[in-house]
Amino acid sequence: MACLTLALPDQFQFTTTLKVRVNDLNYGAHVGNDNILTLCQQARIEWYRQCGFANEISFENSIGQIIADALVIYKGEAFLGDELQIDIAHDDINKYGFDLLYRITRLADNKEIARAKTGVICFDYATRKVAAIPEIVKEKLLR
Repeated sequence: MACLTLALPDQFQFTTTLKVRVNDLNYGAHVGNDNILTLCQQARIEWYRQCGFANEISFENSIGQIIADALVIYKGEAFLGDELQIDIAHDDINKYGFDLLYRITRLADNKEIARAKTGVICFDYATRKVAAIPEIVKEKLLR
C-alpha cells in the first residue's frame, strides 16, 4: 500500500500549545483520528483570533470559510495529558482559498505526532456560495 506524504515548510506562521483531553481519546486510549482534525481546528481558530477574526465564519461581513478537503498523516501516538505544539503555515493561495499545513509535536519528547493539511475555501454564508478571499484575510493571514 502506498503511503501518503505531506511536505512541510521550514517556517510556520503560528504556533500554539494544546493539551490532550479525555474526549480526544478513542478506544485505543490515544488521540483518535477524527480528533486530530479537531485539534487542528482549535489551533486554526486561535490563529484567526490572534489575527483579529472572531471565528471561522465571519472574516468579513457574511464571508467565512469552509474546509474543502483534509489530509492527516500519523507519525506517533498522543495520550491523555500530553501537551502538543501545533504549528500552522499557509500554502497554495488562490482566488478562493488556500491550504493550511499543520505539524503536531508532543512537547515532552519533541516527537512528531501528525502532519495535516486542510483546504480552506472562502464561503459567503448569506448567499451559500463560494466567495473570493477578502483582502483583509490576505493582509492578516497570508502575509
